[in-house]
Amino acid sequence: MSITLKDVEHVAKLARLDLTDEEKDQFTDQLNAILKYAEQLGELDTTGVQPTSHAMILNNVMREDEVKPSLPIEKVMLNAPEEEEGQFKVPAVLE
Repeated sequence: MSITLKDVEHVAKLARLDLTDEEKDQFTDQLNAILKYAEQLGELDTTGVQPTSHAMILNNVMREDEVKPSLPIEKVMLNAPEEEEGQFKVPAVLE
């Protein structure tokens, strides 16, 4: 499979990109190089290799929850452009 100039023009149109002729040629070459490399990876013998989602074995990488004191509400409200009854006041989104 290879990418043609027409494919690049089609994708550029969908993405609403205005590409020069030089850019179109450059992207065609680059995308074909990527596909060629992917074909090389497909030729590798992976018999007996377990499928993985990570290169390294991962255990639970989540940290334990720890209760910590939060900032006082007065200090937090200093960041609010508008405040009402101790809460951030924002413009209504729905009518």
